[in-house]
Amino acid sequence: MAGQFAKPRSDTFEEKDGVKLPCYRGDNVNGDAFDLKSRTPDPHRLIRAYTQSVGTLNLLRAFATGGYAALQRVNQWNLDFTENSEQGDRYRELASQVDDALGFMAAAGLTIDHPIMTTTEFWTSHECLHLPYEQSLTRLDSTSGLYYDCSAHFLWVGERTRQLDGAHVEFLRGIANPLGIKVSDKMDPNELNKIIDILNPKNKPGRITIITRMGAENMRVKLPHLIRAVRRAGQIVTWVTDPMHGNTIKAPNGLKTRPFDAIRAEVRAFFDVHEQEGSHPGGVHLEMTGQNVTECIGGSRTVTFDDLGSRYHTHCDPRLNASQSLELAFIIAERLRKRRIAAKSFH
Repeated sequence: MAGQFAKPRSDTFEEKDGVKLPCYRGDNVNGDAFDLKSRTPDPHRLIRAYTQSVGTLNLLRAFATGGYAALQRVNQWNLDFTENSEQGDRYRELASQVDDALGFMAAAGLTIDHPIMTTTEFWTSHECLHLPYEQSLTRLDSTSGLYYDCSAHFLWVGERTRQLDGAHVEFLRGIANPLGIKVSDKMDPNELNKIIDILNPKNKPGRITIITRMGAENMRVKLPHLIRAVRRAGQIVTWVTDPMHGNTIKAPNGLKTRPFDAIRAEVRAFFDVHEQEGSHPGGVHLEMTGQNVTECIGGSRTVTFDDLGSRYHTHCDPRLNASQSLELAFIIAERLRKRRIAAKSFH
């Protein structure tokens, strides 16, 4: 699960009706409202963001260990957003299969009150953007002698901050957390090799995840060269696609949005390229919410440009709503199923 209060920006200032103010840089720094007071950086926001993060993590921890995440509750989770939809029918069919499997496991002696059936693990992540905040939460592990940034389990360096001689890369190479590198179509294969070497000089498996964000057409053109360069260098990485950030557009009403069809196309391109290159697609990075928002257009329950203003709640980036997320999840699951069948047939 990812979330952050600091927002990277390409521009330093924003101008409306002749008024020029500093850009909104996330609630860690300033406010979204377009006025001087809101856009003035306030260090007390760092404390507020920290306490909100602690509260959120404590709630997640309670859910994860208190039985809410237990599989036998799969039919009890709130699914009002799937009523009268194809995704809802498919979800209920899947839930029925899970119930059957749980019944078999209970008959075999693994009952629903066993701890493994009532708890789950979760991991947190965000971009390592606000270095003073990250430094203040970095600790020395006395048992291993390694430093860990305790603000999250997994941290990534962004497209704007991955300079080889930059402060963000220098900070990240000194901590032992697993790390991500956001990569756009602008990434040179040789530069990717260099940044991987800096962050993972011992080539430790699990240390580096490459998160590609390119758009579907760029993905098909650029990703093969990056995969080949990493393979030639013998570098061990996990490949993940971020189909959200390369597909952001501005709607006629001025709101940022992302077309569902473009997101789906980039996910398909990611799987296609890895299949062609004989490499492994390791994961998908999505920005989504369980709320019934109208921030990304398209999907089977079509959200149009005209719908965007009705439930556009994000102050940061447009997210897939619950129905769109579930639709994409089934598309990915079907692709993985076909990949497994093909692999079995080959062997």
